[in-house]
Amino acid sequence: MSETQALPILPPDALDDVVVGISVSESDDLSRLGLIETHFRLALGEVARCVLVGGGRISYAGHIAQSGYTPYLLKELQRYHRRDRPLVLSLPWPVHRALSRSELESQRTEMGLFGGLECLDEAGAAMSDPFVGRGDAPAPSSDGTAIATSLSAMRRALAQRCDARVLLGGRRTGYQGAMPGIVEEAIVVLEAGKPLYLASGFGGATLDVAKAIGVDDGAWFPPIQSGAGDLGLSEGLARLQALRASNAIPPNGLTEEECRMLAATHRPSEIAALVSVGLGRLFAGV
Repeated sequence: MSETQALPILPPDALDDVVVGISVSESDDLSRLGLIETHFRLALGEVARCVLVGGGRISYAGHIAQSGYTPYLLKELQRYHRRDRPLVLSLPWPVHRALSRSELESQRTEMGLFGGLECLDEAGAAMSDPFVGRGDAPAPSSDGTAIATSLSAMRRALAQRCDARVLLGGRRTGYQGAMPGIVEEAIVVLEAGKPLYLASGFGGATLDVAKAIGVDDGAWFPPIQSGAGDLGLSEGLARLQALRASNAIPPNGLTEEECRMLAATHRPSEIAALVSVGLGRLFAGV
């Protein structure tokens, strides 16, 4: 890792016009690895920093709960004084349907100069007015099929819009879509021919993705007691294995050894350094 750490920080304009998607959700493996949520958030912050310092933009899809990662990303934006609204927060259809007009307007105000907020429809397209056909109060959907379909559409749309994507953590169970979100995002990004960065040192579904496409065998990871597998997870990993078999894994600017380093480390500075190296080589020839 010493060679990677010795590489210079990306020039301020290295990632101009480059949109980097960041996908992050809780990992149930943190305690098994001797880590806590703070380590996880620090890694998220360092990845955001490397994109922002390089002049890039961040695409993030999620919810706006104060306990989530959106407020953390906004604080990172404020630290680096970017006033060109470098963050686009996309709210999937089932997420913004569960919010009131006042909650959405409050979030737009909070984002201010740091980013834009868009609400996506069931097909993954940005809506001019998310309250058309409904009142100002929350109108959550209970249709599991519609929720899963809209989440898949959102992921396909954002895969086309982003130039690269970084994955961290990820639930294996308790998800709303057809399969764990991190796994589905890996699939649609690879199918779109976009580079993927797997920071799987925090375990979770990102580690499952890394193993499925042959980036890392996970030998360093504490053994998990076998049990009944999740069908959505199994199907998703099978699709990833098929992509690997068909040589459909696009280059991400890192060597195989560097990809394995990124997959195994949980050090925030190391993760950010490796993501920076890959992005710099791909988009700036650094």
